[in-house]
Amino acid sequence: MTYSDDWRVTISVSGQADAGQEQSQASLRQVEEDIRRQVGRGIAVGAGDAQIFLYAGDETAARDAERAARDVLAGHGIAAESAVHRWHPAEERWEDPDVPLPQTRAEREAEHQRLVDAETAESLAAGVPQWDVRVELGSHRQAVTLAHKLESEGRGVVRRWKFLIVGASNEDEARELAGQIRGEAPPDAAVTVERSGVGWPFPPA
Repeated sequence: MTYSDDWRVTISVSGQADAGQEQSQASLRQVEEDIRRQVGRGIAVGAGDAQIFLYAGDETAARDAERAARDVLAGHGIAAESAVHRWHPAEERWEDPDVPLPQTRAEREAEHQRLVDAETAESLAAGVPQWDVRVELGSHRQAVTLAHKLESEGRGVVRRWKFLIVGASNEDEARELAGQIRGEAPPDAAVTVERSGVGWPFPPA
């Protein structure tokens, strides 16, 4: 197993404090467009309030895009700071390029276990699950039946009409639970796993 590289250049724009907000935003949009034309189609470009992000497939492309973007900014008379980061797939976050990626199976398993432990600790500290298994059933009756079954197994379940949300402390637990639910739910049920994006718990169904 090997990881595909994802690289990001973060450009923090300064030097526009004297400009009005609308003028500043318009200027940044123009800079973004100029950078997009300069770096070419192989680089994805996005912008926030005072940042421009460049996404590349490898470090060489990221460094080239960084230089091109800084040239464009200099042409506009805008001061900026930039940083290059690489996506760390095991840790699931942007890291400094000097941070090594795991190379062996044992290293990858150790990285993954650290991530799982961190997610579990986060769930315990927050008092709410950080992962959800979301289930869409074909009918209200099916949702009620499955919810009762999961609750009898000690699972915390939120039910809304024909939808269920079941919490899990980490991604591994969520995926294992999703596999269990797929075996217990009707064949046409849609079961997905995702980071918790809603308040927990809901008011009683």
